[in-house]
This record gives sequence, C-alpha cells and structure tokens, in this order.
Amino acid sequence: LNKRCLSRSVEAMWRAGVLVNLVLLLFCCAAVDSLRVAAAAVPKRAAVRASDQATATAVAREAAATAERSVAVPVFPEVCEYTGITLTRYMCEIARANPGLNDLETLISSIQTACKTINSLVTRAHITGIVGYADGGGSINVQGEEQKTLDVLTNDVVKRALRFTGKMGVIASEEEEAPVDVLEDEGVGQYSDEAGDAIIDEAGRYTAVFDPLDGSSNVDAGIPTGTIFGIFDMSAAECVLPEVQEGCDDLYSPAVEDDCEGAVSEECMAATLQPGSSLVASGYCLYSSSTFFALTLGAGVQIFTLDPHIGEFVLTHPNVAVPQRGAIYSLNEANRKAWDAPLRTYIEDLQDGNGESGERYTARYIGSMVGDVHRTLLYGGIFGYPADSKNANGKLRLLYEAAPMAFLVEQAGGLALTGKTRIMDLVPQSVHQRVPVLLGSPDDVREMRKYYDAFTGSKEMEGEEARRIRERCFTRLTPGQLLDTTMDKVPDSVAIDSTGDGTVDSVPRRFRRPRQCR
Repeated sequence: LNKRCLSRSVEAMWRAGVLVNLVLLLFCCAAVDSLRVAAAAVPKRAAVRASDQATATAVAREAAATAERSVAVPVFPEVCEYTGITLTRYMCEIARANPGLNDLETLISSIQTACKTINSLVTRAHITGIVGYADGGGSINVQGEEQKTLDVLTNDVVKRALRFTGKMGVIASEEEEAPVDVLEDEGVGQYSDEAGDAIIDEAGRYTAVFDPLDGSSNVDAGIPTGTIFGIFDMSAAECVLPEVQEGCDDLYSPAVEDDCEGAVSEECMAATLQPGSSLVASGYCLYSSSTFFALTLGAGVQIFTLDPHIGEFVLTHPNVAVPQRGAIYSLNEANRKAWDAPLRTYIEDLQDGNGESGERYTARYIGSMVGDVHRTLLYGGIFGYPADSKNANGKLRLLYEAAPMAFLVEQAGGLALTGKTRIMDLVPQSVHQRVPVLLGSPDDVREMRKYYDAFTGSKEMEGEEARRIRERCFTRLTPGQLLDTTMDKVPDSVAIDSTGDGTVDSVPRRFRRPRQCR
C-alpha cells in the first residue's frame, strides 16, 4: 500500500505540480499509519463492535419504554375556591387521563395518608414522648446506624399504608434488613363473589422503595425532616422472596452454604434493583414550617401544601422549574478537606466569585436531604453529599434516596450526578448501595462536572487521585450499560469491558442516537 501511494503521487507530481501532490503524498502515508493503528487496536475494539448492535437495540427499547411511560397532564377547567386543587383531585384526573395509571392513584393516596400520619407523629413527638433512641438505645438498623424511636414508627406507618393497597409486590426500606414481600399478605383483605369464587385483583404490580424519616438524627431538635419514596413497575416480573435461612443468600450478601433452599429469583432481583430511569413515580414529604408533598409521575413536578383546616394537600407550586442557575451551595463544609480535589476547587471558586457566573455564592446547609433539596428546587444552586476520603461512595443510598430525588430534580429541569455519572443511569448493585450525590440547577451541575472532567481527563493533572476517581466511577457500572454522558436524558455511550475481566474500563461514545421516525 505504501509503494502504491508513493508511485501514484510521484506520477501525479509531473502532471499537476509539486505542492498539491506533496499534500496527497502526506495524506496517503497518514492513511497507512491510521490503518496500522486500527489493526493494532482490533482486539480491544472487538468487544465494543460486538456490543454495538445490542446497544442500539437497547437504546431503541428504552426509547419505546419511555414513550409508553409518557403521562398525559391533567387539566382543571374549574377549581373550587374553598379547596383549590387537592392531591386527591389531581390523582383522580391523572387516572382519568391515563387509564393505565389507576393503581398509582391508590398508591399515592396511601402515601399521602402515611405522610399526614408521620407529620402528626413528628409534630407531637415531644408531647407524646416518642423522642430519643428506640428501645432506650442500642437498636441498630441494617446501615449500622442507631435507630430513633421515630425511625421505627414511621417505617411501620409507610410499610402498612403501602401493604394495605393490595397493589404492592415488594417493599424495600432503609430500616428493613431485607425487602418485604407483600404479594400474598395476610394483612390484605381477600374477597369473593356471590358464587363464592375469589375475586382476583391485579396485585403485586409495583415495587416501592422509601426512606421513612430522612434526617431523623435532627428530629429531637425540631429541625426539618422528610419522607422519600420511589415506585417501580414490576408487572412483568415473578418475584419470589422466600424465608431467608441463616447463612443463606439474600439480596445483600452471597450465599455461604451450598444447601440453601429458595434463593431469591433473578426476576425478583431485577424488579427490586432497577435504575432511576425505570421509576414511574417519586417524591418526598417535608415536615417543616409547612408540610409539603412533592410529586412527579414523569410529567413535571408538582408541590402540594397540607391545609390543616381541611386535612388535604393543596397544589401550591404547579409545574416546578428549578432556576437555570442559583447562588447557593449546600454541602457539609466540615468535610471539605476530605473532598475530591476538583470539588474543593469548584467550591472555592464559587466562594471567591471565580465561577462561570462571576457571582460569589452563599452557603446554606440543613443536614436533612429533603429540606436541602426542597430549597434547591425553589431557589436553585447545588446540593451535595459527595464522596470523600472517609466515604468513597458518599453516604446516601442509591435505590431509595438518590434515584428518587434525581428523578424529581430532572423532571424539574435540573441535573443529578455522582460527580461524573448521571445518577438515573446507575443500576443498583445491592439494595443499600451508597453513591455520591450532587444535584441542582443545570448550569451549576454542569459547571461542577467540568472541574471533574478537567481533573480526570488532563494528562497534565494525571495522578493517583485522578486515577482513583476514574476507577471509583467505573466500579458503579456494568459492561454494556447505557449512559448519558451529555446530560440530555438520552443514552449516547456504553460502558465497555475491553479486557474481558468483567469490569468496566472505558466509556466511549460508540453509537449514534436513533433517528426519529417521520
């Protein structure tokens, strides 16, 4: 090939002039070098090419699933001047406009009842004496955290409210050591018709995940607390959650005995460990100066406020849109020295007015995720519980804290990342997996990510910490996983295992997005 390029170029020089053909000669030689490089890279690229077709298929499937999940927004031609638009009426209109979401009306109704109950418990805690640690102290949950009395009570309230709907298949909570199977629950009424035949209802369609009392460590001091929830559709799964024997495999630890029976089904695992992109609803209740109920069904964010006079949540913040950029950062600065270097630099630039906006930011931090996220939704800025040298994966749980909040923030026009990776893309590797969280106004979050990208992608700044950050990000991914690296909610990349060892080592942009049908 080299000889052919050379002979043709020399021959052409006599015909068209030396200068033009020198360019041709250089081009031919460069083409040969490119072929050599490509040939050397074939072994590493083989796995990528093999996954392209499957990846494109998965993208199309995800796009189709998203289209199927599209929610018709309700309209309210007339509103009662005495009650406004209540959450009850809002969900009634959602069900009318979207007949496939009838069950969600029941679920949201049960969750709002649970929130009203928890609000009453929290408000009257010092009067009724349900403050302090559970059982006088020493009660430890699966996280290794000492439980407050209200942790235990509120978990029971939410769990029962969801169980009694008869629509739940699995419930997973921060306070539960294992998911609770409620598909065949003795606590749910069973009915029969006049002939004595059992009435079969479409039960077990949904999985609910929740943190019943976020910020419970603050509750005795009267600082705002909240409840976080997320709902997944598991209608296609056959979930089997047997009694877990001692030493046997459950959703959290591998089996250590060969004679264990009744292993958790793969379908059940898939139904529980779903990415945030599979959520059909999420939200939070905030117990503060007012009691708020924030909700998204994938069609924007609505915030309702509890009216104590009528006992109903009333729509007060329709179609919430987080400001494009804020002037507030919300992180625990006591951990500053332990943060990643790019995050420290970013926050210092915000404080000094050296960020993209040129404005000096102010700090606001409550210490309850629900309270801090609520303020960020309304005022803008950035909230974070990032990774640090003590907690390489942060402290917030992906399944029932980070993902539901990320869904909510994205639906309000914001962004939610771990630092480099979109939280909604992450597939939980365990029920109580922790991840770093940085979310808020889109311009603020994008600016923060630029610091991480510059730190981990620049050869001049190559070092042990940059390598550690990259590896930490890769450990949260699985080979073949679709990712949105441009933060526009459309997958554009795929996680690659180029060495065949089962771990991700690169995230190249390997495919074009499918064109829209015309």
